[in-house]
Amino acid sequence: MSNIRLEMPVLARHEGDWVGTYTLVDITGKILDTHQSHLSCQFPENSEYPYYQINRYTWTDGKKEEHQFPGTYQDKKLWFDTERIQGKAWEVDDSTVILWFGYKQFPDMYLYEMIQISPDNNHRARTWHWFKNHQIYQRTLIQEQRVSS
Repeated sequence: MSNIRLEMPVLARHEGDWVGTYTLVDITGKILDTHQSHLSCQFPENSEYPYYQINRYTWTDGKKEEHQFPGTYQDKKLWFDTERIQGKAWEVDDSTVILWFGYKQFPDMYLYEMIQISPDNNHRARTWHWFKNHQIYQRTLIQEQRVSS
């Protein structure tokens, strides 16, 4: 049995379903894209993966995407290694998780994400900082609210 819930209590507070809006902006603040999201954050028992996340995105033009992120746990960090991304997440205080990941098909690109959960555990603010060749080139701003625990 994994100690993920005990050793990453802030991450454990994210369990459940979240809906929100993603807004992608360039470095001048110009909006490049906006879409809706529904994320499911799970801690399955008796599973190979102590953490499992499903991200569903929808755009107004009808486009849809779904991505699954099984996570392993080691050394007080959540680790991802899927066909799409490789990365890790760790807690920095009582409301913040930092996630670093890179897309495998773009080796010169990576992201840092800061995830803030509210004290009542029902709202999240997330920001992605996108880097290419170690230079920031865009940001994603995400606002979410919990729809189920």
